[in-house]
Amino acid sequence: MTGRPRAAADAAAGARMAVGTLTVVPVRVERVDRVVAGWAMALAPGVGVLLGAAAAVPLLLADAAGLSPLLCASLAVGLSAVLSRALHLDGLADLADGLGSGRPADGALDVMKRSDIGPFGVITLVLVLLLQVLALAQLTEADPAAGAAGLVTASATGRLAVAWACTPRVPAARSEGLGALVAGSVPWWAAALGTVVVPAVALAGLPAGGVFALGCALAVPVGLAAAVGLRRHALRRLGGITGDVLGALVETGATAALLTAALAVAAR
Repeated sequence: MTGRPRAAADAAAGARMAVGTLTVVPVRVERVDRVVAGWAMALAPGVGVLLGAAAAVPLLLADAAGLSPLLCASLAVGLSAVLSRALHLDGLADLADGLGSGRPADGALDVMKRSDIGPFGVITLVLVLLLQVLALAQLTEADPAAGAAGLVTASATGRLAVAWACTPRVPAARSEGLGALVAGSVPWWAAALGTVVVPAVALAGLPAGGVFALGCALAVPVGLAAAVGLRRHALRRLGGITGDVLGALVETGATAALLTAALAVAAR
């Protein structure tokens, strides 16, 4: 198999790996190698759009069900965690514990491999989830459509941060694990294309006003900037990326994007 048929087969295998790795949906992944992994991470923002759209259902049904924006936002954030198997939240907690330990790279990586969650992880999870729920509640109170658009945009932004973290010149912290498989596997052009496409998702916010839609679009670079800051710190401390680092980037990018969207809806 050569040329376009081979590329199409690689992309299809990557899509299956992306869904199987990043969501709770059971998908049979028959092939796993660096080419497929690269496609999977490049397609991660698309998976983020689907996850965000599914998790936004409680927000759109808020008025019909007579539920408060805060309750609907809590349901949406919880559903997002369930649909992603809480994989990224787990990575965020593990990275917080590893970095918070103050140990050198090897020691911090050992802390991150433990199955329990320490105080740094607990505090970080509580803060991040609280910020997500409150930001999403503010969006939903202003307009359920704004809440849905903000959540979809944030979900895609967090996964776009993963694609950028897997571009060349970003090393793996370990010689095994997900980080080693995906490090450097995403071509620059694929990450750049995602950065152009993901802001277009913000057009879903047009029913809530043009100013809000523009704020949603600006939420993408803001979320990416927050994720890049965390990634650089992790690289300095750990020497590279791991699966936990990638999960932490998802939650960091998504949270920063949600907060930006909340500011936009307040300013409209």
